[in-house]
Amino acid sequence: MSLPSSVVVLDNGGGLCKAGIGGDRDPIAVVPNCMGRSSTGSHHHHGSNKSKKWLVADQLQDSDDVMSIRRPLDRGYLINPDLQKEIWDRIFKALLKVDPSDSSLLLVEPLFNLPSIQRSTDELVFEDFGFQSLYVADSPSLVHLYETSRCPPDRVMATSQCSLVVDCGFSFTHAAPVFQNFTLNYAVKRLDLGGKALTNYLKELVSYRSINVMDETFIMDDVKEKLCCVSLNVPRDLQVARKTGKDNLFRCSYTLPDGVAQLKGYVKDPKETQRYLTLADDTPADPPQGNIGESGELLEGDRSKDSRSIDLTNNEEIVLTNERFLVPEMLFHPADLVQLWVFGEVDHFWHLAQILKQCV
Repeated sequence: MSLPSSVVVLDNGGGLCKAGIGGDRDPIAVVPNCMGRSSTGSHHHHGSNKSKKWLVADQLQDSDDVMSIRRPLDRGYLINPDLQKEIWDRIFKALLKVDPSDSSLLLVEPLFNLPSIQRSTDELVFEDFGFQSLYVADSPSLVHLYETSRCPPDRVMATSQCSLVVDCGFSFTHAAPVFQNFTLNYAVKRLDLGGKALTNYLKELVSYRSINVMDETFIMDDVKEKLCCVSLNVPRDLQVARKTGKDNLFRCSYTLPDGVAQLKGYVKDPKETQRYLTLADDTPADPPQGNIGESGELLEGDRSKDSRSIDLTNNEEIVLTNERFLVPEMLFHPADLVQLWVFGEVDHFWHLAQILKQCV
């Protein structure tokens, strides 16, 4: 049974779709904005026909063996409207259970969206789904509006009606000034570095140090979201992460799915992930114990001799230490990951970071 006439809110990101009903505190559905299937045909469903079926949105979250992925967005922009239609159809009908003909749509689109892409989006909304009306917004202005509505009226943000929003997305990062709920497009700075690059970097680190997870994008996305954190003192935390045993406050384990009893990975000990919070900002780190290599890593006990392929039938674990904060640190040192043609934008972000430090 469909809900009465309502406003559907859809944040159509490059990695995830966040969808819900206007007025609700949280989104109803947070699902991958893609389709996928197993390249080996070993999905949970029995029968060869079902094993080759493409999985859509939330169906990917219940699968442990997804190798081939198709995305409707590339670098944040719509390139495959037909694929996007299938994903939205799944979200509206199966997850939100709304009738588009009785609803309006609030759609979040990326900054500097091309007119041709806007026309394709309009065709999807009105011709394919039949929504009553459409309002298109950008994320910085919505974030500013949300935050100003929550803060006390005497706060600077509420009185000045201006803010700087840093939006770290799937494909890129925007630093956007907002004034009176309007994004100042001429002052927006963009960096082609986002969550996708960070996930790939984490996959490379884990594959080099323990087991091969280069094909496990969804698993490593979950690892990144649950275990990674931003360091306030990188040199000190590197010293802490080199220690062994319980003295290593960053060390924690993530249990991989076995494909039978456990279909999703999970953090082995959630309390372990919070131990680093006991470090004070000015606490010096004790010298690490054990043999330390030139790269600053333990030569014994922390790295496997070879990179093994992941075996989902053995309920294996991966152990993270300094990867937890080195991966997010790339956002503050993007030159280590991005190509040479982006270095000009990196300079803009460096100057922006210096201005922010002065303001603090």
